Amino acid sequence: MRYENGNAADVSVAYIGGGSRGWAWGFMMDLAMDESVAGAVRLYDIDHAAAGRNAVIGNKISAHKDAVSRWKYSVADSLAEALEGADVVVISILPGTFREMRSDVHAPEAYGVWQSVGDTVGPGGFVRALRAVPMFVEIAEAIRDYAPEAWVVNYTNPMSVCIAALYETFPGIRAFGCCHEVFGTQKLLAAMLADTLGAEGVTRQEIAVNVLGVNHFTWFDKASYRGIDLFPLYAGFAGRYFESGFAFAEDEVSFNKNFVCSHRVKFDLFRRYGLIAAAGDRHLAEFMPPWYLRDPETVESWGFALTSVDWRERDLARRLRRSDALVSGEEELRITPSGEEGHLLIKALLGLGDLISNVNLPNSGQIENLPRGAVVETNALFRRGAILPVAAGSLPGNVLPLVARHAHNQRNTLDAALRRDYRLALSTFQNDPLMSSVPPGGADALLRSMIRATLEYLPDGWDV
Repeated sequence: MRYENGNAADVSVAYIGGGSRGWAWGFMMDLAMDESVAGAVRLYDIDHAAAGRNAVIGNKISAHKDAVSRWKYSVADSLAEALEGADVVVISILPGTFREMRSDVHAPEAYGVWQSVGDTVGPGGFVRALRAVPMFVEIAEAIRDYAPEAWVVNYTNPMSVCIAALYETFPGIRAFGCCHEVFGTQKLLAAMLADTLGAEGVTRQEIAVNVLGVNHFTWFDKASYRGIDLFPLYAGFAGRYFESGFAFAEDEVSFNKNFVCSHRVKFDLFRRYGLIAAAGDRHLAEFMPPWYLRDPETVESWGFALTSVDWRERDLARRLRRSDALVSGEEELRITPSGEEGHLLIKALLGLGDLISNVNLPNSGQIENLPRGAVVETNALFRRGAILPVAAGSLPGNVLPLVARHAHNQRNTLDAALRRDYRLALSTFQNDPLMSSVPPGGADALLRSMIRATLEYLPDGWDV
């Protein structure tokens, strides 16, 4: 990498999971729309053909008439080839396939356990973590050997366990996890200002928040707009829309009703605990006892959706058709921003302007009353060569037990995966709030069946 007229040139990016049909395209477009950075991206994926199609799409994006930055995309045949000399590493992988995810999400339904996402906590998130940890150990070892000074951006879930695995394997790694769930809640607060005060056009970036929690279970204990404390407004807003829910205008025309929510879970958690829950309802519901996920009818009454693996497979087929259309030229490329901040954080780390954003990092004291080393989500200042976590303070006593339970479970999940320790795995699996109604014998039978369904992706030593 070098600097030229205040810009960063010849930036070398390794993209692990380079066959992605979602995150990768958005990242490519964000890079193409930013004139202050340019360079090369090496795409590595176990699906070599998918990475090849993305290389074609990436080079088309870079050559587009609306692109203001030039990037060269190529396919790497190995992790080592992708990582050698990289300034930045992006990780965006699917741990396993939808066949394994079908077991993650739907096998627990036989025991009365319903999951709206199944990729972070709950029985599905737990078994997904068992698959992800060995993959992240391999990735961390390769980064240590081939790109030890690189900045590592992870988008893969379960975020907290994946980041913890990277640091456990290579303590010197410079890794962080990005998630857009907080952005959605800032957007909700901006919509509240329009609805309550008639303040149209407020952007989420203008909403100042203090973020504390773990990924997908984050909370705001402070939120303001131009010096206005938003908590009193939110109390009235949550009360007014608690029964009916609140929808953004674009939700009414969205093709994807699986990800639309009414925010009733957020409003309920605010009424119970006094903080603003700062993730989508589909994620928040999975961290709590099955108040919101007792059965499909309960889910519907709270105004969100269960995302089935059948739907995910249909969506993947749609994205595969779109990938083919983009490669062949049947579909015309249009460059639009993704709304993510990954490339902006990379720019800040390269010295192209400071930025504060929410990020997942090991706890070095930014949340005072969660365990040191637990992967937590708070704001952090990104600047040239440094990520400086913002001191978020302490979780209040009524919310702390909810979050701490998951922080400890995530540490135990990592240890169980690394040691192939079934006894620890089972006790951690049972300790998840969604498993509260499943008796011990049922939990044991369910976990064994779910592990057997994913053995292809687990290292030797899981005797089930």
